[in-house]
Amino acid sequence: MALIVQKFGGTSVGDIERIRNVANKVKKELGKGNKVAVVVSAMSGVTNQLVAYVKELSPLATAEAWAEYDQVVASGEQVTSGLLALCLCEMGIPARSYSGWQIPLKTDKAHGKARIESIDAQKMLAEINSGKVVVIAGFQGVSEDGRVSTLGRGGSDTSAVALAAALKADRCDIYTDVNGVYTTDPRIVPVARKLDKIAYEEMLEMASLGAKVLQTRSVEMAMNHSVIVQVLNSFNDEAGTLLVKEEDIMEQKRITGIAYSRDDARISLTEIANIPGMSAALFAPLAQAGINVDMIVQNVTEGGKSTDITFTVPKADVDMALKVVENLQGKLKYKSLHADKNVAKISVVGVGMRSHTGIAQTMFEALAEKNINISVISTSEIKISVLIGEEYTELAVRALHAAFELEKA
Repeated sequence: MALIVQKFGGTSVGDIERIRNVANKVKKELGKGNKVAVVVSAMSGVTNQLVAYVKELSPLATAEAWAEYDQVVASGEQVTSGLLALCLCEMGIPARSYSGWQIPLKTDKAHGKARIESIDAQKMLAEINSGKVVVIAGFQGVSEDGRVSTLGRGGSDTSAVALAAALKADRCDIYTDVNGVYTTDPRIVPVARKLDKIAYEEMLEMASLGAKVLQTRSVEMAMNHSVIVQVLNSFNDEAGTLLVKEEDIMEQKRITGIAYSRDDARISLTEIANIPGMSAALFAPLAQAGINVDMIVQNVTEGGKSTDITFTVPKADVDMALKVVENLQGKLKYKSLHADKNVAKISVVGVGMRSHTGIAQTMFEALAEKNINISVISTSEIKISVLIGEEYTELAVRALHAAFELEKA
């Protein structure tokens, strides 16, 4: 008898009929002789509406405002968990719902983006071992001062993986509205192939680089706690994609997938004095402002006396980043400051890069053949990312998918 954690996203529980469908998925897993814990998101659209209500009343400029924000937006998952538990009971399946504070799932006090500190699984385990299905409101916990807290958008994935780790579950099944993890977005490349398995490191890179299938923190937690995760479709019975350790995949292709993101902006400063400490003077204040800097390129001008610096930040943070940099004019004495929101980040990802050569050559040649100019490049051990004009996003994804023959098994 295995213990399975099932997580259902907003589209999976979008209305009463879909909640009944989820209940049947739970019943089917129980029919295999397994024990089940379920984590649910709010019904699709509910969290957005709750956030809109809050923002209509408050600019969320204080810690207290963010605490009340969490109190409001956490209610969506509480409704769903109660409805699913009720549905299961009506089907003759013993069930009870839990809010995050009832577990308790304890977090820090960073309301709106709290991080999990501990989970006491004993109460839930006792319920599960007594034959009940526990239905848990995802995305939420309780802070150290007893306030309701939320984990940030997409946090129900993180809740599910963390609970699977705490319960020592055999597997965490994350149900969504796609059949699994694909080599790239099948809306752009119809021949994109569903992957049977993907390594944690690859999924972490793809999630952080724009793939929307799983939330980045949930993949990181699964990797750190060796939780086997399976991505499945709520609306059919097709086999999904398993997240596993790299050594559990027999033979790695050069590239596993192509990710893209339109959520970045490029900021460029010209003619900064080329002396030690200038980069630190630029990036330290950005870090202190909570702005995540991703890609960075520095070009020393002819003569070596000055340098140009280009970097990317999330598009949502570009206005704040510009204010920070403008306030540094007296120290940096840059000649010009420019921001461009019309960019896209395209990435090729694969642990096979460790044992294959020529990845960068293939990538750059494929883009050059389509006359796509590259403005910034960054690399890691298993990925290469480039920044290009946003209007070339789909063309670049299609060209790279074809160049690496990802449609082939």
